[in-house]
Amino acid sequence: MARKRILILGAAGRDFHDFNVVFRNNIDYEVVGFTAAQIPEIACRIYPPKLCGRLYPEGIPIWPESDLEKILKDYYVDRCILAYSDLSHQAVMDLAGRVLVAGADFELLGMRTMLKSTRPVVAVCAVRTGSGKSQTTRYIAEEIKSAGLKPVIVRHPMPYGDLEAEAVQRFASFSDLDSGDLTIEEREEYEAHVRAGTVVYAGVDYEAILRQAEREADVIVWDGGNNDLPFFQPDLWITVADALRPGHELTYYPGNINFRAAKIIVINKVNSAPQEAVKSIQANATRLNPGAKVIKAASRVKAEDPELIRDKTVLVIEDGPSLTHGGLPFGAGTQAAEIYGAAKIVDPRPFAVGSIKETLARYSHIRDALPAMGYFPEQIKDLEKSVNNVKCDSVIIGTPIDLRRLIDIKKPSTSVTYELEDLEDLEDLEEPRLRDEITKFIAHQKACGRLAARDEKPQDRGGFTPD
Repeated sequence: MARKRILILGAAGRDFHDFNVVFRNNIDYEVVGFTAAQIPEIACRIYPPKLCGRLYPEGIPIWPESDLEKILKDYYVDRCILAYSDLSHQAVMDLAGRVLVAGADFELLGMRTMLKSTRPVVAVCAVRTGSGKSQTTRYIAEEIKSAGLKPVIVRHPMPYGDLEAEAVQRFASFSDLDSGDLTIEEREEYEAHVRAGTVVYAGVDYEAILRQAEREADVIVWDGGNNDLPFFQPDLWITVADALRPGHELTYYPGNINFRAAKIIVINKVNSAPQEAVKSIQANATRLNPGAKVIKAASRVKAEDPELIRDKTVLVIEDGPSLTHGGLPFGAGTQAAEIYGAAKIVDPRPFAVGSIKETLARYSHIRDALPAMGYFPEQIKDLEKSVNNVKCDSVIIGTPIDLRRLIDIKKPSTSVTYELEDLEDLEDLEEPRLRDEITKFIAHQKACGRLAARDEKPQDRGGFTPD
């Protein structure tokens, strides 16, 4: 029988994981290629032979998704696998329509792509990009440390460079980050964890990553990317919903799945959102996932130097992915400008150059903010030029990293941090807190023998199993 010919539609992350877990050594299928979307400069590469297994001695090509119909025809594709995240349900079906019209089948892979760990796994996922996964992950890591245990973060993949060299990445220091040839997006996700003394793993081959992380972790904390599903089978599945985007938990893939599957739903940014929005998300949780515990949390914004904001004309730089494919109109930098009383936020569009100008034109919903795009060296240079072109008194850096380590900002600037906080509602002592749920989880894992010394054989996982 002829092998089914597969094309995987991706964005340098879930696509490679799905291949590794489901197709790499499966003689029933022939993966003819990957397509690339969402992230610039990641197509026209080869998934390397050393990561492909014995069935693909020459590697697998990666093409632009814009060539989809031609690829389907030229390579006689039988089935397309959608393997990237944060798409509206309409966008998913638009892709499905293109595939079906070309004569191929269209498929989504789910729970069977999750790897099992010998360690307890807490998975932090989201409804949308920019909901606050990483700050939630940092919060959970600190709670695990306070219990005398060692968390290790495993971050959703962002392999935008040399795929073979990036198969397994471990970051434990700033020198690791500096030597890693990382994009701005990668540093945004790793740097805060490293600063807090938490080891971070990422890369391409998540079976190898998981086994290495297990050797030094008491608890694995999955730090999801965009609104993707976890790569590891969770013992505790946490989904972060964004109170500034009510209703998105119903209409985005695969965030809707995270919302339905979670054991805990954290409604974040309630300190910045109308109560009606929070109640709407709570009602949707009751309807779609009545067994989940719903926790409300705040995202607290703090400026390094408020006096560089107060009464100043400011440029705001925000986290790139949150504004671009995450669709947010603003982020923490804009909130800081409002909190600390900026006189005016400058529209950066007239000052933007190169790829930054192109990004602002493509994502027209972005107004008074500059997304910190830096997927390749030339784009980082474009960002630096764009920032320094803006006529303003000072710059607010609303990204998870201090951009001044990467670009030369020739104006006074202040960095903004944002961290998850439990709501301290003294009028309602029954209000659940994430801190308490993590404490219960650790106690349960200890009682089950899952937190034994690392040289002992752990008992049966007893983790998440889909109904």
